Amino acid sequence: MTNPTIQTDIAEVLKDLQLGQKEILKEISDIKVSLETLKGDIKALDTKVEQLDKRIANQEFLNRGVFIGLLLALLGGVVNFFGWIPKS
Repeated sequence: MTNPTIQTDIAEVLKDLQLGQKEILKEISDIKVSLETLKGDIKALDTKVEQLDKRIANQEFLNRGVFIGLLLALLGGVVNFFGWIPKS
């Protein structure tokens, strides 16, 4: 039995490898562009979250102030209703 011989042209193989390499590099550059876009989106979302935190903190402060004001008005009404205010 004789050994079979395989003949290939190295130039064709190199050409195929170069085409594959070009496609891979193109995909990598596309991925880099999409990553940059995502980084920009993440920064924008981070800024929005910081603004929401500030708004929530302000809202909590206002709610606390309104609650304390209502509580004082209610206590003042109860004191006035029962006549616990000393007369001078």
